[in-house]
Amino acid sequence: MNYKYLSNTELTAAVAEYMEILIENGIAPKEELIPVEKSLNRILSKAVYAKISNPNYNSGAMDGLAVKAQSTFNADETNPLILEKTDYLRVDTGDILPKEYDAVIMVEDVVDMEDGKIKILNAVSPWQNVRQIGEDICEGEMILPSFSRVTSAFIGAALSCGVTQIWALKRPVIALIPTGDEIVSPFAEKKEGEIFETNGYTFSALALEYGCVPIRYDIVKDNLDDIKQAVMKAVDVSDIVCLIGGSSAGRDDLSASVVSQLGKVVIHGLAIKPGKPCVLGVVANKPVIGIPGYPVSGILIFRLIVKKIVEVLNGVKFDAPEIIQAELTKKIVSSLKYEEFVRVKVGLIDGKYKAFPFNKGAGAVTSLVKTDGIVRIPQNFEGYNEGKVTDVELLRKKEEIDNALIIGGSHDPLIDEIIDICRINNREMYVSSSNIGSMAGLMAIKRKEAHLAGIHLLDEESGSYNINYIKEHFSEGETALIKCVKRIQGIIVERGNPKNIKSIRDLTNPDIRYVNRQMGSGTRILFDFELKKSDINPRSINGYDRVENTHIAVSLAVKSRTADAGLGVYSASKIYGLDFIPITEEEYDFLTLERFVSDKKLDIFVKSLKNPDFIKRIYRLGGYSYDKIGDLTII
Repeated sequence: MNYKYLSNTELTAAVAEYMEILIENGIAPKEELIPVEKSLNRILSKAVYAKISNPNYNSGAMDGLAVKAQSTFNADETNPLILEKTDYLRVDTGDILPKEYDAVIMVEDVVDMEDGKIKILNAVSPWQNVRQIGEDICEGEMILPSFSRVTSAFIGAALSCGVTQIWALKRPVIALIPTGDEIVSPFAEKKEGEIFETNGYTFSALALEYGCVPIRYDIVKDNLDDIKQAVMKAVDVSDIVCLIGGSSAGRDDLSASVVSQLGKVVIHGLAIKPGKPCVLGVVANKPVIGIPGYPVSGILIFRLIVKKIVEVLNGVKFDAPEIIQAELTKKIVSSLKYEEFVRVKVGLIDGKYKAFPFNKGAGAVTSLVKTDGIVRIPQNFEGYNEGKVTDVELLRKKEEIDNALIIGGSHDPLIDEIIDICRINNREMYVSSSNIGSMAGLMAIKRKEAHLAGIHLLDEESGSYNINYIKEHFSEGETALIKCVKRIQGIIVERGNPKNIKSIRDLTNPDIRYVNRQMGSGTRILFDFELKKSDINPRSINGYDRVENTHIAVSLAVKSRTADAGLGVYSASKIYGLDFIPITEEEYDFLTLERFVSDKKLDIFVKSLKNPDFIKRIYRLGGYSYDKIGDLTII
């Protein structure tokens, strides 16, 4: 019988309760003896002491003459002292200093004479220019205390003091068991209804980041006995067991049942979003965690729970994430039931940090690649309004955030290419882009929420692009327009055009499923203009209210046959080998504030637009002309 219970336990209380039980069950650091030369980044379990002094003999600190310091006391430049051959010994840096000598005269202060005699111009004091025994460290002195992290400098220091082995904390072993009937290896051919198992690989990488040893098991199908067997094997060879997927309370969610039958479920269900259906259990005195299968949820649980357990096993805490204050660019609505972890992009614009929330769900793993930080909304809060300044836990280095160029506005496949060219031209530059539509991009520039906005706004009366919209919303001289490309917009249809679509009017056929762009996008404005020009009621279009945010997404909808047609650029249709019915040529440019023109990041961007490699790339994409690309005009 399946385990059905799913609670809503507050996160801090859940972690505290779980960690207390784990410690009661004997979870604690373990140690092992390892070679010093293989100890980089390991944590010492015992203090390390020097076995021999370093140096372990008196030696010359430089090239010169070993002497008795007392014999030189009367020497100076006005009264040079002559030493006989028997009064000194020539030494090089590092040579042993015989016991009868206690100083070294630099070779620069010596004048050679006949018969081995020398003239010295300066006196030396006892032990001057001498490395004495134990000058670096003495035998028995501590090199590093317990629970210190081994550095490259320590390795050299330890070996120089005769230490060849150290006691270090054993790296925790984390067993990763992916479960589910629907998941397959990412290296296999995926069929419809199947999902690539990527969590195991992601969590393996996280485990390595945390200094652990991951063991990734083969996929286990949704069978109670099979999962139980996998867990029993894993607890024998690991310190932490992670069951990936099946952590909720559905028909095929077996993680909680497995844990309850083999051990104890401490908590099932956290008051967080994403990540609620999490199982915290104990089997054979080992922590067994049921991690949600949604990638974003899973990574969050790994960071919030697994990382805490690793800290106990490692004996030291990880550095806390850097926190900055940033202004939200849009309202975040949250449930009162959960503490919510909201993914955001972050940019430094006109001296202020701006946070741009993602609206994608817990399954959108690629959003984590582009996420710069996390905004936490406490439980019992309805959310935060646009403009609120709040804490952001950074997942990316603040230096990268500070050097980021923020692009908003209309989507085009060439955006990704220009981002890549910018990175090639300047490795320290990070570019963040959001597909929010032309009109939203224009307003983002006005609100100083972006450095650049891609726009292609058609003025219906004049038939011109962009200029009239800019003049309507900005004062004269306030903005600059960077010319980019002219591009062909048209109807994207399935290869072979099985619905025989030839024009906008054909889209009124009720059998044709259309996919639109979002309100405020330049493509949506163009489509509405074409409908108006042809005296077509938008409501006669089957799918007018179905929207996607990018040309690529429109093309994919047609490619996957969930739509028959959509308006978009030629390059997007070419990517998927679709047919294309040209409608018009439009101007796609970048808007910025005049005050940003002198910014180094803008200069790199403009130079990248003109880069021959970028020109080659957009030529390969197809459907563009670019005779004025990179030209800048103050509007």
